[in-house]
Amino acid sequence: MNTLLIKNATIINEGESFVGSLLIENSKIKTVYRDGVPTLDVPVLDATGLWLMPGVIDDQVHFREPGLTHKATIASESVAAVAGGVTSFMEMPNTNPQTTTLEALDDKFRIAEEVSPANFSFYFGATNDNASLLKCLDPVRVCGVKVFMGSSTGNMLVDDDKVLEQIFTESPVLIATHCEDEQTIRTHLANAQSVYNQDIPFSQHPKIRSAEACYISSAKAVELANKTGARLHVLHLSTEKELSLFSSGSVCDKRITAEVCVHHLWFDSGDYQQKGSLIKWNPAIKERTDRDALRDALKARRLDVVATDHAPHTLEEKMQNYMNAPSGGPLVQHSLSVMLELVKQGVFSKEEIVEKMCHNPARLFKIDGRGFLREGFYADLVLVDPNQAVTVNRENILYKCGWSPFEGQVFTTSVKHTFVNGVHVYENGLVKPINAGMPLEFNRTKKYEGIIC
Repeated sequence: MNTLLIKNATIINEGESFVGSLLIENSKIKTVYRDGVPTLDVPVLDATGLWLMPGVIDDQVHFREPGLTHKATIASESVAAVAGGVTSFMEMPNTNPQTTTLEALDDKFRIAEEVSPANFSFYFGATNDNASLLKCLDPVRVCGVKVFMGSSTGNMLVDDDKVLEQIFTESPVLIATHCEDEQTIRTHLANAQSVYNQDIPFSQHPKIRSAEACYISSAKAVELANKTGARLHVLHLSTEKELSLFSSGSVCDKRITAEVCVHHLWFDSGDYQQKGSLIKWNPAIKERTDRDALRDALKARRLDVVATDHAPHTLEEKMQNYMNAPSGGPLVQHSLSVMLELVKQGVFSKEEIVEKMCHNPARLFKIDGRGFLREGFYADLVLVDPNQAVTVNRENILYKCGWSPFEGQVFTTSVKHTFVNGVHVYENGLVKPINAGMPLEFNRTKKYEGIIC
């Protein structure tokens, strides 16, 4: 029997923090102790001074396998994930081949089962031609359908309005959208080329992929969801203007939800001068006023979850000029560190971070038995030292691409231990070679809200 007592930690869970202990038995949480611990003949991990929280659930990553494995693999990026306290991920379909057939979807699950130390699920990619396959998706196994309402890496743009309405009407699972209006972007890009030719500065990225482009597309998605009753989740909001499309309140009461990513909460347009292509993402990092509005909306529960949109490219690929440098960057190892740094800066509370990165993804996707420190739930856990600083550098970056937009950044907290399904997969800088991850299960077939909401 795999048993471990984590003793004397500051437990952060469900809106409160208290010093307590937690007993792991096999893959699950056996007991959470608030007031003292009985004498137990089991191994003990003394967590005095450490913060214990549920493992982070990242609802948007691109691990590049199959077909783009020179950038990343499911194995390499899931290792980086658990080193950053991310115990579950949901991966996107713009690989090669694209995850737009049931066979390609099954292949990804097979690979992850063989190599991933983190739990996993995969999005099915919608196209203009495959809407008939939606009825075949298993809602217990598949996290969602990804719809690109703006083109990005992989060019899976769905631009047929009749197909869009069919997808929104017939999908048996949540619909996750990338929202940028393609025609608006093309117009802005042509204007930039007329001024700069091929030497477009990266500072033009938020003007090309503008707030207007984001709003037009997000508004269209919300309108379509309201018309069809679809369960819509709008990914990576980046602008203040889009926030008016979403309501504040509990994620449990919403059919239309929204995500924000760590880079849109950390960087702003003033960072392009120093970082250049390293912070070129789609949607673009916008103005400081947008960044600050996103922070406020997260606190006000208008935005529901924090994710990464982890999307690595090689440094050689990223170091090209504006027109050729791909959008996206590696983030999954450092997302929790970023958010805890914002806690240290007084932007958020540690309880809010746990809600947005752990509890709410579980609520939003109805993930069975994860996202909370509760007896009977899977022991997906992370222990953080709030007083041990770490500098991001090439020696401790675990992404296959070998770089990070946070290189040189000093984070004043550090991830010390990560457990997945009760297995100690990461300890003090070392990821253990264990494929402890399991497929996530989504409890959509019966009323589940009362358990975790």
